[in-house]
Amino acid sequence: MKNIKNTTLIIMLFCVVNLVLHIVADYNSGFQGDEFLHIATGNYPAFGYMEFPPVIGWIAWIQNQFGSTAVFVHHIFAHIATILIFILIGLTTVELGGKSKAVFIALLCIMVSPGFDRSHQLFQPVVFSELFWVLSFYQLVRFIKEPNNKNLFYLTVALAFGFLTKYDIVFFIAGICSLFFFKNTKKILLSRQSWKFALTFFVIVAPNLWWQYIHRFPMFQMFSRLYETQLDKLSIGDVLGQLIIDLNPVTLLIWLPGWVYMFNNKSKALYRPLAVYITLSILFLALAKGKHYYFFPEVIFLIIFGSIWFEQTVMAWRKWLLYPVSALFILTGLFLLPWGLMVLPLNSFISVYKLKKEENRYGIPDEYYTKSKWVKTMSAIKSVYDSLPVKERHSCLIWGKHYGQAGAVNLFGSAYGLPKAFSYHGSFYSWAPGGQMPETVIAFTNGEATIDFFECYFNSVVAVKKVYNPYASFDKDLFQTIYICKKPKQSFDKLKVLFEKRIFE
Repeated sequence: MKNIKNTTLIIMLFCVVNLVLHIVADYNSGFQGDEFLHIATGNYPAFGYMEFPPVIGWIAWIQNQFGSTAVFVHHIFAHIATILIFILIGLTTVELGGKSKAVFIALLCIMVSPGFDRSHQLFQPVVFSELFWVLSFYQLVRFIKEPNNKNLFYLTVALAFGFLTKYDIVFFIAGICSLFFFKNTKKILLSRQSWKFALTFFVIVAPNLWWQYIHRFPMFQMFSRLYETQLDKLSIGDVLGQLIIDLNPVTLLIWLPGWVYMFNNKSKALYRPLAVYITLSILFLALAKGKHYYFFPEVIFLIIFGSIWFEQTVMAWRKWLLYPVSALFILTGLFLLPWGLMVLPLNSFISVYKLKKEENRYGIPDEYYTKSKWVKTMSAIKSVYDSLPVKERHSCLIWGKHYGQAGAVNLFGSAYGLPKAFSYHGSFYSWAPGGQMPETVIAFTNGEATIDFFECYFNSVVAVKKVYNPYASFDKDLFQTIYICKKPKQSFDKLKVLFEKRIFE
């Protein structure tokens, strides 16, 4: 009873501290570029999108009902998901035999990792996908402990909603195929009732599969482009190095021994199937050349086992080691925290870490500077828009080359009296207008495109303003260039045909 009380208090404490830190970060930060796309999906709820499954759009629709541009409002569900992840990590640790100290170590590892801090902060599918990975793992543990239809049903539903959140759940599903090699789980998986669970999964995910089918499976075009531009260039060494840095190098002292501990624990009936599942899932992700943050959910599972190892083995040898290890984690976590969460104001962050401009830019996380970046950009677009003759302003639209640019205009633009933006990048392609184009379009882009891009579609394109961003992480983000484009060469309908195979460029 005492252990249950202590464990509950520890989970509650971590949830409260974590929430406070994230709210402070909301106050100091702006939006990360991809968040504008995810927010925009809430204006077009559907059973699928070009880049990801539908859950993020359903959540965005709820948030958009507040009609707010505040970072906190658009992070509400990300914060809720993070709290649920912490609770599930605690519950899973207990299910696997850990007590309060193991729960403390596991949650501390998560909190001191800048990679987890940032992925839990942003309104992206990542945090919700991680939630369903952790929920599915919790249900998997319960199923292996008690292989019955009820636990298998809960696992099936968790995996199905994980699929509707992010397609990377297929690596979880691939990993649990290893359960066919273990007697207790093999029996129920091969029973006559198993077809019902497969049917349940496909009924839940069917609307998204149908959406993909009628839209010619854009996810494959997206994956192809992702491999072409990013994944094929990754090496295992680079991914592992980035993973260790992002998760705070000292947490390696927990999750690496946890990997070994899974195979050597005396509770082989429970631990061995989980150890094989995790290893296979990591192997599949590595073979698929996943980015480093794709491995975050699997590392959570290793952290859980590592925390149990620490409690049952290290603390059994020297209990006092809990205190210096915790102090080490907290000190390194405090140093790295501002790189994952914007807990410091921009100028304080630059001052504390003594950052200096290199190649005309600071190179810091986007969220630190995007608040001021978009104020300057919207003001610049407004001045260009106001410079147009009244007749041209009446029909003018804004073309954002990147979905983040179009999304930013549609989120902030009404406060500046700007017209709506369109784009042919990503899911914005689905929402592009039809019919004839207006005589004048204001276009803008960062360094990913030049004037040549827009000259293909207009007879007259003039660069009129540049917005400088000294904090950019990449050279392409140093400037945003605004163009006045006149005399379109085609209609919106023709433009959509031209971009049909280019939506992820």
